[in-house]
Amino acid sequence: MMPGFGARLADAMSDRGPLCLGIDPHPELLRAWDLPESPDGLAAFCDTCVAAYSGFAAVKPQVAFFEAYGAAGFAVLERTIAALRDAGVVVLADAKRGDIGSTMAAYAQAWVGDSPLAADAVTASPYLGFGSLQPLLDTAAARGRGVFVLAATSNPEGVAIQGATSGRRSVAQAVVDDVADWNRTRQPGSVGVVVGATLAHVPDLSGLNGPVLVPGIGAQGGRMSALKGFGGAQSHQLLPAVSREVLRAGPDVAALRAAAERMREAAGHALVARRS
Repeated sequence: MMPGFGARLADAMSDRGPLCLGIDPHPELLRAWDLPESPDGLAAFCDTCVAAYSGFAAVKPQVAFFEAYGAAGFAVLERTIAALRDAGVVVLADAKRGDIGSTMAAYAQAWVGDSPLAADAVTASPYLGFGSLQPLLDTAAARGRGVFVLAATSNPEGVAIQGATSGRRSVAQAVVDDVADWNRTRQPGSVGVVVGATLAHVPDLSGLNGPVLVPGIGAQGGRMSALKGFGGAQSHQLLPAVSREVLRAGPDVAALRAAAERMREAAGHALVARRS
């Protein structure tokens, strides 16, 4: 039986370092890499990333940039997910899906079920109510896959909703607490949260018992130093995510890999310093 997602991710982070690299084929980056804004350019961009990122713990393709090309874009995404997994990389599909009932169940089949798009984990929005994610969480658990639930995101607009309070808790804290409750009663460590590195106020993560995806480092202004004391989480739970800061080093595979290695080293130093 395949180990659960939490165990696989923890092993990958221990063996290959605590870093999640993004594949964000933004039109601006395609132009910077001298690639056409077309499915062929998208495919070439992803092939370069797969070659450069082999041997890293986790990679997060941003689904929107593939969806923009319709069926041809999804075909590239399917191929890219398969290539990354063949290289031993844990793949997180950054799709931010959220809906109710049978629609949520269909999203679950697409991203953590039996679809060719299925990744090791998917990001999800709980803002139709945490209970609306039940079909996704159940399908992920049954397939040994994971879910990262948006709690406190790195965009400045998020705080208006996520920082709102109900009783003594912020909305973001309520999401973290719901995930912690799930992890206590189900498969520990396979459901995590997304908490941005740019936040002035980080939710209490000390009881989460799951991974924390930390985006916003680099182009959005977050720094690895933000990982120190991050919400009371343990160092081994934190998975900093970096996209454009590394991708700007392309299109040369060696340069891209070197930029990724520098970020992995910085993440390791930040987390070691946090433990000491």
